[in-house]
Amino acid sequence: MRDEAPTDEGTLDPWVAAWIEEDPNRAVPFDHFEPEMLALARGPQGGPPTKEIATITDEVVGIDGREIPIRIYEHDAAPTGVVVYFHGGGFVIGSIGLMDNVAREIAHWSGAVVVSVEYRLAPENPYPAGLDDCVAVTRWAQANASRFGVDPAAVAVAGESAGGNLSAAVALRLRDTGDSALAAQALLYPGTSGRAITDSMREFDGLILSLGVMAKFNQAYTGGRDLDNDPYATPLSAESLAELPPAFVLLGGSDLLRDEGRAYAHRLDDAGVDLVEKCYPGQPHGFLNFDFPAAAGAFEDVGTWLRTKLTAV
Repeated sequence: MRDEAPTDEGTLDPWVAAWIEEDPNRAVPFDHFEPEMLALARGPQGGPPTKEIATITDEVVGIDGREIPIRIYEHDAAPTGVVVYFHGGGFVIGSIGLMDNVAREIAHWSGAVVVSVEYRLAPENPYPAGLDDCVAVTRWAQANASRFGVDPAAVAVAGESAGGNLSAAVALRLRDTGDSALAAQALLYPGTSGRAITDSMREFDGLILSLGVMAKFNQAYTGGRDLDNDPYATPLSAESLAELPPAFVLLGGSDLLRDEGRAYAHRLDDAGVDLVEKCYPGQPHGFLNFDFPAAAGAFEDVGTWLRTKLTAV
């Protein structure tokens, strides 16, 4: 199901405009790649908890000779399934601590166990290191589904921004390697197009995110290589999107990444993938991470959809 794009979807939400006017620095894109600034932007602590979760456990899983930190969110009630969550941050910043609020919201609304992945970041670990970690933990979740009392088929992936890219790439990788199918993929304002410049990028350049910062993130993640035709780095370049798991593609109307997310959604739809595409008018990049007022309804929409797909297995 494709969303009907209103003509005014890019008009900035007045609440967001007032939030920025109150402190214009809030909308300035992160562009400090010095070690001390990266350390702050990868910190272990996020904002105050948004949703109470019964049990939260930090673990390290040993996979393929490396140790990958994860954080597991579990309910008292029987889970609907498992959602493996990949945080955003341009493949360079962010952490399971900083994006704790997103993981909590997904766990709350989906009723699933959420496994949040501390994947390796660039520039120290360029592509495909982070993706390899995400694929490995997803396979681990499928292999250990019984630990959580769920069917191995009831495993989904989700992530925002760079995490949306990684979610799409994990779904592609698992399809292409013949792994067990995922129950669903929730792509929240995902980056899908590599270095391509879209109309929404030009229109919203400098609002939370900028073309300059995106170029820096791409340079770091790719290690300076041209990966625009590598489907696991640039999902929109995949030759075929057929036989992928059901997808919820969430877009912000005032987001630089809106058009590439929409282009990916339309290709999924054209390939016959079970699709929900929904745009939240006037919302800039990161509105879920910032817990803007519109985020409450968006989290409920995504979580309810995930619950439906997981329990249908």
